[in-house]
Amino acid sequence: MVERRATLGILAHAVMVLGVLLVAFPIYLAFVASTHQPQDIVQSPMPLWPGSHMWETYRTALFGGGDGAERPPVARMMMVSFITAMVIALGKIAISLLSAFAVVYFRFPFRNLCFWAIFITLMLPVEVRILPTYKVVADLGLLNSYAGLTVPLIASATATFLFRQFFLTVPDELAEAARMDGASPMRFFKDILVPLSRTSMAALFVIQFIYGWNQYLWPLLVTTNQDMYPVVLGIRTMMGGSGESMVEWNLVMATAIMAMIPPAIVVMLMQKWFVKGLVDTEK
Repeated sequence: MVERRATLGILAHAVMVLGVLLVAFPIYLAFVASTHQPQDIVQSPMPLWPGSHMWETYRTALFGGGDGAERPPVARMMMVSFITAMVIALGKIAISLLSAFAVVYFRFPFRNLCFWAIFITLMLPVEVRILPTYKVVADLGLLNSYAGLTVPLIASATATFLFRQFFLTVPDELAEAARMDGASPMRFFKDILVPLSRTSMAALFVIQFIYGWNQYLWPLLVTTNQDMYPVVLGIRTMMGGSGESMVEWNLVMATAIMAMIPPAIVVMLMQKWFVKGLVDTEK
């Protein structure tokens, strides 16, 4: 029995190490490519050890320069991505909290119909909604703006559904006690429901921040000014040269590495809250 457990332990660790290597090796290759010159990267075989141009490459990518003089600095693109991701994440949480609070605690005609009208939007593919949404944004003059990048993406049926299900598990005695103490509905919402929802809000913040950071299709439609490019769209633009030899692959890989850092930091800093928000059911 002891030998069997040892064998299973070794096998489990071997599978885990293999999985880590499969995930980490492409990232390592991207980092290695970012430390070499473009002509070295396209050689066969590709170098597997870091080169001596790391600081030069990352400085050029962050602050501009190099052969792609028209390319916006990565620092600017990352700022656009950060603002967009924060507005989307915080906006989704705020609107979803209020809409779920209204659906659960207020009695008004067609309440369930309103909820299912919100929920049914999950069944519409992005491609179905994206052209009408673009038409509205264009008519309102929101192209090449933070409002155009964020406002159409703020509404979230998923977050509304999750908060609704969470509010349904809150004991009715809390609402009754707050009413007896003379608390208004918004006071009950602010002082009781929001503190109880902190872990769920943290979990949703991580998910929605990454969702906003990785946006590509919508910014591709609503931005024509390079100063409003998010970093994911910037990477695609850097790869879209007139020919394979024109692509500065070291700058592309350096940008990709830097684009992974903010989401990774958010996940690491909020890992405890993220897991707790997904599994904690205590009130």
